[in-house]
Amino acid sequence: MDDTIFALSSGMPPAAIAVVRISGPAAATALTALAGSLPSPRRASFRTLRAAEGELDRALVLYFPGPATATGEDLAELHLHGGRAVVAAVENALAALDLGGAVLRRATPGEFTRRAFANGRIDLAEAEGLADLLSAETELQRRSAMALAGGAFSKQVEQWRDRVLTASASVEAALDFDDEDDVGELPADFRAGLEMFHVELCEWLARPRAEALRDGIRVALAGPPNAGKSTLFNALVGDESAAIVTPLAGTTRDVLTRPIALAGIPFTFIDTAGLRDETDDSIEAIGIARARDALGQADIVLWLGPEGEGPAGAWEITAQTDRTGGPGKRTPRHAISAITGAGMEALRDDLIATAATLLPKGGAVALNARQHRLIGQAADGLGIACGSGDPLIVAEGLRLARLSFDALIGRSTTEDMLDALFGRFCIGK
Repeated sequence: MDDTIFALSSGMPPAAIAVVRISGPAAATALTALAGSLPSPRRASFRTLRAAEGELDRALVLYFPGPATATGEDLAELHLHGGRAVVAAVENALAALDLGGAVLRRATPGEFTRRAFANGRIDLAEAEGLADLLSAETELQRRSAMALAGGAFSKQVEQWRDRVLTASASVEAALDFDDEDDVGELPADFRAGLEMFHVELCEWLARPRAEALRDGIRVALAGPPNAGKSTLFNALVGDESAAIVTPLAGTTRDVLTRPIALAGIPFTFIDTAGLRDETDDSIEAIGIARARDALGQADIVLWLGPEGEGPAGAWEITAQTDRTGGPGKRTPRHAISAITGAGMEALRDDLIATAATLLPKGGAVALNARQHRLIGQAADGLGIACGSGDPLIVAEGLRLARLSFDALIGRSTTEDMLDALFGRFCIGK
């Protein structure tokens, strides 16, 4: 944290503009060394940037004194012409500056955001939301990430934490002053309040998870060999070459996956090996085993085999309706032909409508695995508190819940977890 760091924070050149950020105690000194003087705080100034070898560029420069900055420390920005040579020259000039013992170095991935977290400008949940926002590829992902990065979830966690602290204060009063005349028993509605709190956390745990939002609704195509799975797979993902299609049984030997977005909703479509009980081909047998595993992990299974023989809850699909004399189904959910396109629009619409019920509502917070685990631990703590009449046990349950809430927003965490989180960011973030 004593070092001053710099990095290109805009897209890779060439571009119209390239923004190089400098953050740390020597940011003003570094900016002055290149621009000749320090501009007025928070005002864009046009300067000629120079180094020992001569003029580097003519650029807009800004200086933001800390702590009211994005990183919580002194921050400078150089808005350069976006050519590769210009950016490289400025970065090399920064790396070569002699700042009288101060360290000025290139930033590591996520280091700007990590400093923002360390300096209290954002909490851990907001940092996770920012990471999700940077990787968002669909509108639903963007809106969920914005809710997290904007602090909506952090405010909710702070409210939960305040409720736990209020309940803990009541318990502590009962424990410390139970023999005083002016302090009575716990309020009559104390246990009911904790039970309602526990139910609220359980409702959050039942929400759709961020993994489905990030990885997409997993739709597996299953059935016996030559049922039309690969042809349907290619039609759904819009790529005729995504899976090999031949009349030979057992052509698909492995699980093929393809992520796409339909109506702004992320999907991962999965083509599987044809399922049959016996095969003399050891490679095909491995593919069948992997296919069964994929079906167990899928959110939706499109069953193209004989009616009633698919996994529980699978959608019955009559495929290859363009062929005469093919096996039909009495009550298929959809009858389609991936060759002619018949029924395909209805199938896509059904997938989109069903997926919408499995994903978080637009703009709602979706819990990732870490957040889900910690809210689960908080709910367990409240469960302990609700289930005991011993004030000591109630106090311990509330303490466990508070610790979980602290970890959710980063009041208590580990370096390994922080390294993993901020390692997701690009160099200049």
